[in-house]
Amino acid sequence: MKKLFYILLGATSLLTTVSCTKDFDELNINPNLIDKVTPGSLVTPTVYGMSNYFTLRSYDFTWQIMQVGLPNPSVQLGIHRYDFMPTSGNGTWNTCYTWLRSVREMREAADAFNQPVYHAVASTLQAYIGGILTDSFGDVPFSEALLAEDGINQPKFDTQEEIYTRLINDLEEANKIYAGEGNMSGNDLLYNNDKTKWRKFNNSLLLRLLLRTSNQSTFDSYNRIRQILGNETEYPIFTSNADAALVTITGIAPYSYAWARRQDYVNFEAMSSFFVDMLNDMNDPRRPLFMTQASRMVDGAPQAIGYKGIPSAHSGDESQFDYSPSTPNGNLMIYDQIGTPIKQVMMSYAEVEFIKAETALHIGNQDLAKECYERGVTAAITQWNGGAIPVDYFDNEAAAFDGTLERVLDQKYLALFFNDYQQWYEYRRTGYPVLPKTEHMLHDGIMPSRFMYHSDVQRYNPENYKAAVDRIGKDDFHTKVWWEK
Repeated sequence: MKKLFYILLGATSLLTTVSCTKDFDELNINPNLIDKVTPGSLVTPTVYGMSNYFTLRSYDFTWQIMQVGLPNPSVQLGIHRYDFMPTSGNGTWNTCYTWLRSVREMREAADAFNQPVYHAVASTLQAYIGGILTDSFGDVPFSEALLAEDGINQPKFDTQEEIYTRLINDLEEANKIYAGEGNMSGNDLLYNNDKTKWRKFNNSLLLRLLLRTSNQSTFDSYNRIRQILGNETEYPIFTSNADAALVTITGIAPYSYAWARRQDYVNFEAMSSFFVDMLNDMNDPRRPLFMTQASRMVDGAPQAIGYKGIPSAHSGDESQFDYSPSTPNGNLMIYDQIGTPIKQVMMSYAEVEFIKAETALHIGNQDLAKECYERGVTAAITQWNGGAIPVDYFDNEAAAFDGTLERVLDQKYLALFFNDYQQWYEYRRTGYPVLPKTEHMLHDGIMPSRFMYHSDVQRYNPENYKAAVDRIGKDDFHTKVWWEK
């Protein structure tokens, strides 16, 4: 019962001082609650909660910092001008710890009910959530986090290297559990209790984490990636969009769309010239799915002029543009008719193919890199349109494989559209795509590398906060996380 009580606490309080007496706990026990939570009952709330929140954050944050879409009007400041606040990461911190609490409960329940597959699912989801958390902040409380009920109210900060070691080891263990006996029987919004697909998600996440750390020597990342790719019997991974971790949302309660109203998604937002022009250069079929056409007034009536965005971090107000720019296509994320399914991305099949392509380039295998690149692009396009890629798509010089890492990562950037913060992380790891810079960007036009720690941590966990800051150098936006160095 105490565990159920703690789920209801805010994520910040889970990491700060919590003092409850035995009598207080007894007074707050709800006799209508079941005594034990089953592991399967925690899968869908965690999947839906994370995918819904990070779909919103992809729009609110990643679109701007990665110059996909911009607020319009936006005369000054804004994330697309690298205007970060000390509290910019608070919601991410709270959300990740809230659902990491759910994952911990899932693992404990799986062990209590002797349902090992759910122990594996918990490890997979922990890697997904924990990866976002540490990639956003760097060193964070992890091994001692969420243990207030065990008397740990001021958890230490684990290094990012330690966190990645834990996540990767847990994914390896989970892969073996999925291969064994046992099944799933709860409510599973993501894979409908198909543990084979959960295993593929698990191992695809393992590839993501290994590539993310490839600039460091700790995991011998490229060799381990090659070992996984060379043994898909032991390490099954995504092989099609049908395997991908795409959460289908119908808008029907309790699985509402991320936006309550269509206008909250489409109004006061314009697509960025950088993003639109990249798609225009390739005559890309994703354009009508992602955005509307721009228009210009002709003889008192709006006339479509094709796909056209507004410049990143521009100076002045919108009156300088003699056209109405392309805006988000509302049907991509919120339909007028409730019940029409949309997709929220946790991890795509396309990402796996781009990981393969980058690894092939690393070992100098151009032919294999080309094959993986083209499969990745095809998957990224058909993920959204459900159809086929134009037969002449790769005849376009701007879309054709040219043997460079930049070409692979430019297309990976497009493939990571609406995928939480992955575009931001990959830019920090690689420097691609080459984003526009203007004199109106803050921080001398240098991309922020992390969020600052939650504003309550310094107050309630001062000693461990200070130790973490002393170790990383400074709690600011430009302190690079471990894998970025």
